[in-house]
Amino acid sequence: MSKAKFYHAGCPVCVTAEQEIISLIGTDNVEVVHLGEDKSRIGEAEKYGVKSVPALVAPSGNVLHINYGAGINDLK
Repeated sequence: MSKAKFYHAGCPVCVTAEQEIISLIGTDNVEVVHLGEDKSRIGEAEKYGVKSVPALVAPSGNVLHINYGAGINDLK
């Protein structure tokens, strides 16, 4: 994976985290995935180890869970 992936569900906690991540690492370095709008990517997030959103998956594959907006099972 060449870019970080930021998974979220669109809640206020997630939107704030998205804005902060983008300001820190830039839009060219992160793919934003809104799981509330694109449920087909929930399985992808789970494969990376995402348990809750908002979460950032680093290019190394490490998952950084940020705050707690919603559990991944709540999005299914």
